[in-house]
Amino acid sequence: MRSLITLGLVCFSFILRAQQTDIIIIGAGASGTMAAIQAARSGAKVVLLEETSWPGGMLTSAGVSAIDGNYKLSSGLWQEFRMALEDHYGGAEALKTGWVSNVLFEPQVAATILSEMLHSAGVDIRLKESVKSIKKKSGIWSVKTKSKQTLTSQILIDATELGDVMSHLKMPYDIGMDSRIETGEEIAPKKSNNIIQDLTYVAILKDYGTKADKTIPRPKNYDPSLFMCSCAGSCDPDTLSRTLWPCDKMINYGKLPNDLYMINWPIYGNDVYLNMIEASSKKRNRMVKKAKEHTLAFVYYLQHDLGFKNLGLAEGVFPTKDYLPFIPYHRESRRMQGKVRYDLNDLSRPFEQKEALYRTGIAVGDYPVDHHHAAYPNHSQLPDLHFYPVPSYSLPLGALIPDKEKNFIVAEKSISVTNLVNGTTRLQPVCILLGQAAGALAAIAAKHHMSPDEVGIREVQDELLKAKAFIMPYQDVSPVDEGFQAIQRIGATGILRGTGETIGWENVTRFFPDSTVDANKLSHNLKDFGIAFKPKTNKLNYREALDLTQKLNGEGNQLSFSESLLQASLSAFNRPEDNITRRNLAILLDSFADPFHTFSVNHYGQIKRVIKSNNLN
Repeated sequence: MRSLITLGLVCFSFILRAQQTDIIIIGAGASGTMAAIQAARSGAKVVLLEETSWPGGMLTSAGVSAIDGNYKLSSGLWQEFRMALEDHYGGAEALKTGWVSNVLFEPQVAATILSEMLHSAGVDIRLKESVKSIKKKSGIWSVKTKSKQTLTSQILIDATELGDVMSHLKMPYDIGMDSRIETGEEIAPKKSNNIIQDLTYVAILKDYGTKADKTIPRPKNYDPSLFMCSCAGSCDPDTLSRTLWPCDKMINYGKLPNDLYMINWPIYGNDVYLNMIEASSKKRNRMVKKAKEHTLAFVYYLQHDLGFKNLGLAEGVFPTKDYLPFIPYHRESRRMQGKVRYDLNDLSRPFEQKEALYRTGIAVGDYPVDHHHAAYPNHSQLPDLHFYPVPSYSLPLGALIPDKEKNFIVAEKSISVTNLVNGTTRLQPVCILLGQAAGALAAIAAKHHMSPDEVGIREVQDELLKAKAFIMPYQDVSPVDEGFQAIQRIGATGILRGTGETIGWENVTRFFPDSTVDANKLSHNLKDFGIAFKPKTNKLNYREALDLTQKLNGEGNQLSFSESLLQASLSAFNRPEDNITRRNLAILLDSFADPFHTFSVNHYGQIKRVIKSNNLN
């Protein structure tokens, strides 16, 4: 009997230990999946909880398998995921099957890739698992699941689609449009409201051959007038303010590999206005049913009224009874009130703001500010939020950290941004990259037994740079460039700054690495570092660059000018009087003064010298 009791105690002790982990992530969407992978690769023990059968969220479970944005800002886990897709399909060109994106794929393929990445990283992922309760005691989180398991961890990440963990914990958050009086955003409405973006229940159709008739039964209360202006030829275009594309082009909008078609059409298609953020589970289920019915009515319209009978609901994509995705595509969520709130002014004019949030960048994006409101009943009375011109941008770390709650991180679409900014940060690559940043932050916090708000920003950025991820949105300096990390670090100090612009749909910020250095701009940028620097001309030469390096390096550490020193640090060295390029100045400053580390930065972008660099080797 004693041996049985002893054995029972040992087993019970083992079970308790098995429930303990460093990080719990709730929601395996685009952010949650990548947060788990990065945290595990950084050495943390991670448990990832997901209600559906697949990881990936909007990438997979919602069927939005066409990537928008960051095609020229491909780095970190976004780059790794994209390369895995290219390997599967046979190259980058094989992903360009539709015209909405340069990266299109089958949802089930992406789910398999993400599952393999999670497994390889050693993540404990628990699918078809939901949360029953969350509590915190003495800084430790306790999560009880519907399967009656109890998990404990130091760090908790809310990566749910609608910010449900924040709501459960009664944390402060925002929903809907912000007032321009509060945010200072010129195109925001004067008064705030609770209007969110339209959601979409995506359908994946398959071409079953020209002779096939895959028309679904006529939906109850079917109204074809809802869809008559979805493409050219069915309604009077003079009554619309939107482009009517040819119907064949509409269908090919989201064409996927292997004769599949993603139906995610915003022009009188399957966008629908349903604000289910604060709804109960039962009410959400009713809303989901309504969204599905709207999508099926659009599918019937495509098949019956437009003649695409050969396109039927794909039977080999989602393991669901109705062949539809697991979840709807939510474009908007609760938005946390974080350490900082990233607004449109921070995004569009980063170097002109009082708070230099770009210095704290952890994820980048380049998609326009794109809001879907056409399905809202009174959308004509809303401000025009469609494609406001912005450059590519860096998201600040403080947008992932709540203002007051300790040991907590927020990811996905619930980060601390304004409603307007959510129109671009909601896109898949940004959610992937901010998820990677959340994972890096969580792993560092767990390792040092501190709250995420106490972690040094530069330490998080270092971890991301080690993973070849952008922290500054300089698309003309890729991760394979010899100066990439130096330019990213010096760019994040603000000593050398990029130039942003909007070119049609493309939003860019360029560093211009091969250009000479504008000494006047450089002198202005150095004021934040308490350095007065006035070169003789507006073009900086190598000798002056070395003098600047000495100033940044600080007193007590004498650098002597020598040709050998310059040759060792600058591959393009010719003569001291030659003008230095921006790339080479970044490399020189990074190698011998290291302002990225010798000046700390807080969540508001303020800098302070913390150490002196005495090592010239």
